[in-house]
Amino acid sequence: MRLLILSLVFALGAVWAHAQDAPAPQAAAAASTDSAGPVPVPEPSELAVQRYRSGNVLWVVNQLWGLLIPALFLFTGFSARIRGWATRIGRWWFFVIVVYLALFMVINYLIDFPLAFYQGYIREHAYGLSNQTFQKWFQDSLISLAVAIVMGSLFLWVPYLLLKKAPQRWWLYTGLLVPPFLFFQMLVTPVFIDPLFNDFGPMQDKALESRILSLADRAGIEGSRVYEVKKSEDTKAVNAYVTGFMNTKRIVLWDTLLDKLDDEEVLFVMGHEMGHYVLKHVVYSIFFISVIIMAALYAVHRLSRGILARYGGRFGFDRLDDIASLPLIILLMSVISLVVTPIILAHSRYHEHEADRFGLELLKDNHAAATSFVKLQQENLAVPWPNLLYKLWRGTHPSIGERITFFNEYTPWESGEPMQYEHLFEKSAAD
Repeated sequence: MRLLILSLVFALGAVWAHAQDAPAPQAAAAASTDSAGPVPVPEPSELAVQRYRSGNVLWVVNQLWGLLIPALFLFTGFSARIRGWATRIGRWWFFVIVVYLALFMVINYLIDFPLAFYQGYIREHAYGLSNQTFQKWFQDSLISLAVAIVMGSLFLWVPYLLLKKAPQRWWLYTGLLVPPFLFFQMLVTPVFIDPLFNDFGPMQDKALESRILSLADRAGIEGSRVYEVKKSEDTKAVNAYVTGFMNTKRIVLWDTLLDKLDDEEVLFVMGHEMGHYVLKHVVYSIFFISVIIMAALYAVHRLSRGILARYGGRFGFDRLDDIASLPLIILLMSVISLVVTPIILAHSRYHEHEADRFGLELLKDNHAAATSFVKLQQENLAVPWPNLLYKLWRGTHPSIGERITFFNEYTPWESGEPMQYEHLFEKSAAD
């Protein structure tokens, strides 16, 4: 949670139980084999329900933890003490920020380690979803820490410089810098960041790769490249995505997905991901999130005044442009994020639904679409009908039950009704 909140802060500146031997989830034998009929939404397994309920508890723990730790840094004066160490080591303003950030994040990493270890390693193994060795998990956590420190060092100085030079408008200028930073992040992540964690290579199934590329051409995506990532060394869950920007855009499939879905189901998943790209969801989301972040920064600007006036003596600083204020910014952003998360997630769910529609209209294979999500539910230990609170504060996608129902019912081509995205498809000889 800490690294996640810090990652958000970096972006603002243009810059974050259960039984040990639970059985691994089985492939979806319950998916309907009758391609002419609707695919029923399967009941969740007992294990999935247990994971859903414990996950809700863990989410609450993470939210409270995300408020408690920065508050302790502030009210104990520890943040100001770290700034004092950084000042003695770094001396010059820029290096003081870099040293403070490195010390702060390393200390946070150590504080968070027990919870992160349980959440990312013990719990995933307990539910049979992880293949990671402790060595791989620990290595990935250190890489994530190093990447966060490097990215923070490159960008965190920007909002603090703006705080010094334009104390009344820093939130506006910082917010305006968020979109170019996020586009830059999209550009470099597939090439420089993702390969630090897993091996990316060409698809092994060349026949399926050819079908995916043909589908991409039909969807109007030119110059596509397909990568298979060896994710089975980490997880038994399945996933696929389109990533990158400009000349780094690529289609990525986890090897677990290729192992557990048949070709038609993989093609639908790819059609969905291509929908995100063709409909420019990432671009729209960047500008949408940038507006939210700018508003959040303005709230930080206004709220921090009263807080510093009242508690500045206890914190050991009384100005927001002091690098020791980082935990205060994190704390306020955490509170604000709880308020705006339902708005952001509603926006995300809308995009996911439209990508589903795009995939259906592109392939017209309702059965493969529905059975692919039956398998995703069972392989990822998902619950098809989560409650309203989950949907509002955790639901990045429509529920699997809603999606399977939509796949069963959406067939405008059968009744001659117009389709929303047909005009975006390149006509093939088969058409």
